[in-house]
Amino acid sequence: MLQATATDTPRRYVITGGPSSGKDDLIEAVHDAGIPCMVQEPGREIYRKHRERLGRHLLKEDRRAYSLEVLEAFITEYTAHTGGVRFYNRGIPDGYGWEGFFGLRPAEQLEEASRRYRYDTIFVLDPLDTFEDPDDIVWAKDREIRRVHELIVQGYYDAGYEPVFVAPDSAGNRLDFICANLRLPKPGQGG
Repeated sequence: MLQATATDTPRRYVITGGPSSGKDDLIEAVHDAGIPCMVQEPGREIYRKHRERLGRHLLKEDRRAYSLEVLEAFITEYTAHTGGVRFYNRGIPDGYGWEGFFGLRPAEQLEEASRRYRYDTIFVLDPLDTFEDPDDIVWAKDREIRRVHELIVQGYYDAGYEPVFVAPDSAGNRLDFICANLRLPKPGQGG
């Protein structure tokens, strides 16, 4: 659908939100539509590595190291994209939300990366009504879902963005809304 060429100006769009926002289903819909998109959220694989060593929760002294490792993965993903449209499964400023959730002040590296590596549009998925994945590897309990979401949103505002909020709906309808917002062909309409 939107195949990039090396000569196209890079356009970078983030899809984010707290736990239980339907992000994975939407990212799958983006892939299914043939739109260039990150395959995996870098933080998940890095968290799995830390979890194997530490158990479910990161120790306070490990949280900064984890955060910086995730930041480096996001920078690598950002700089690897050099032309055309690309969607991202979370973005660099998500780090503000997770560092806040961990009780950390924003790292200098996060602040610098947020100034240097800018995205074109941020789409925040409003939370869905249910939290269905018991194996989700986020660090939030059900009662903390709203707090994590708020911290992520605030992080984007702190980084100077004005996010576009995407209401709860099916992944296909959400993708159509995002494409219409960006004036991209809607996948459901043969774009």
